[in-house]
Amino acid sequence: MTGIDARFRLDWPGFTLDVDLALPGRGVTALFGHSGSGKTTLLRCIAGLERAREGRLTVNGEVWQDERHWLPTHKRPIGYVFQEASLFPHLSVLGNLRYGMKRMFDPQRVSLDHAIELLGIGHLLDRKPDRLSGGERQRVGIARALSVSPRLLLMDEPLAALDLKRKQEILPYLERLHDELDIPVLYVSHSPDEVARLADHLVAMEDGKVLADGPLGNTLARLDLPIRLGEDAGVVIEAMVAERDANWHLIRVDFAGGQLWVRDNNMPLGHHARVRILARDVSLSHDKGEDTSILNALPARVTAIADDSHPALALVRLDTGDTPLIARLTKRSANHLALRPGMEVWAHIKAVALIG
Repeated sequence: MTGIDARFRLDWPGFTLDVDLALPGRGVTALFGHSGSGKTTLLRCIAGLERAREGRLTVNGEVWQDERHWLPTHKRPIGYVFQEASLFPHLSVLGNLRYGMKRMFDPQRVSLDHAIELLGIGHLLDRKPDRLSGGERQRVGIARALSVSPRLLLMDEPLAALDLKRKQEILPYLERLHDELDIPVLYVSHSPDEVARLADHLVAMEDGKVLADGPLGNTLARLDLPIRLGEDAGVVIEAMVAERDANWHLIRVDFAGGQLWVRDNNMPLGHHARVRILARDVSLSHDKGEDTSILNALPARVTAIADDSHPALALVRLDTGDTPLIARLTKRSANHLALRPGMEVWAHIKAVALIG
């Protein structure tokens, strides 16, 4: 059996956590929502740091908690990454990593050398924490969490305490963890950018409850979620680099539903690519329109129309082959086009972000 089954009910004054989730046993699952939605509380329940009297937790077929059984935190094969790395100041980086190894569960899963290489910290091993930047400290903290060779990695907003430059520095290392480790990761965040770049599966939370969960692309394309992402509403598409136009410094990425031209970032042909298309960057028309500066136009079918957060705006869900898109437009424009579910249209995509 693979997967994570988590059912918890926890009552506090003014707040109740009530969740029932079946999560994938591999890849990155993002727990997403505003502050106070219950993301960290859920993570702490999974870690055993909060004991929910009504709860059941199984990880890849192993029971960690039910009505008769309770596995204490120190016996749960987890790595936990907090917002602050909290390294021991009197120990070197290597000393901090070796301290973490005292809880090692399965030496075959992740070796210390592999963790050091993944996080790019080999040149920092002799330094004390006070000689590290914020991004370096957090990379060491992640390596320390991996040094226990966990079966489950829990990350509680690991980039929240970093400025934009340090976040951009550390994100490629988090992508390497995603690509190279066969360990399920639960990643708490309220940042749409981080979720779009790292997650495979999305759990949207509000007021201690799960609003939706499912594969990232399909869940982001839902129009019925009370949580609105505002200017960040959009979809993430898994694609592959198929062609390079060296003359115009562009690459073509193909996906299940079409192809897109984007700026060349030197990805090799055949490389997996993840692209993000925001709803504000998609316009609709009844014809393809050849005389336009917009490079990407895809045939699409309208599947749903919903009110946006402002009364002047609407969100339109589209299918391009097997891939969903979202367009944001004024209700006046939607009325002018007489949009309705089932209608065939052209989606003109003004901007595409290559995010991984």
